Amino acid sequence: MSDPNATAPAAGPWSRLFAAAYDPVLWLGERVVMRGQRRDLLRHARGRTVELGSGTGLNLPHYPADLDELILTEPDAAMNARLQRRLRRSGRAARVIAAPAERLPLDGGSVDTVVSTLVLCTVEAPDVALREIARVLRPDGRLLFIEHVRAESALLAAWQDRLAEPWRRFAEGCRCNRATVELIKAGELEVERVREASWRGMPIIVRPLVIGSARPACR
Repeated sequence: MSDPNATAPAAGPWSRLFAAAYDPVLWLGERVVMRGQRRDLLRHARGRTVELGSGTGLNLPHYPADLDELILTEPDAAMNARLQRRLRRSGRAARVIAAPAERLPLDGGSVDTVVSTLVLCTVEAPDVALREIARVLRPDGRLLFIEHVRAESALLAAWQDRLAEPWRRFAEGCRCNRATVELIKAGELEVERVREASWRGMPIIVRPLVIGSARPACR
């Protein structure tokens, strides 16, 4: 179901166009790589699950059926509208809220699983978002993540740096050169496992992927 507070601020023309083009642009990358990676990661979700930046809802088919609760956050109005339409078509029980990752309207220690897929590259303050994730997770909770990141290859990383600003403007705030694993490790979460993959079918500057999980650091 949709939350009464799910309405996000009105989207501009580019935001609406970007949301409309999102699924078609990702189609090949989803088909050859990302769909399977989403499925493999999200089968580990359990209990009360919160997804950050749910976009158009591409993760929806991959969640276990026995979750206690599924909360989908999406602050962008155009994405939010498409997410709610996909949710209605899916028949899943879930709640949509328009909260950004940096300000989650959830009690501390109330969430079993936080999911972030291709989100931490876009948030304005990733350190704040990661503190919020650590805050809302139970002590035995988990962050499950798939993120595209800064390349290990010096040559590709240099191209990411060169194209970072035009890509950010084009892709609604996406930072193609963000070292996300290092940001996670620097905060209040401990990385349990992480592996690298390549997002084939997508532009080379966003192909380096990391897939893994993290848990709250000992408090």
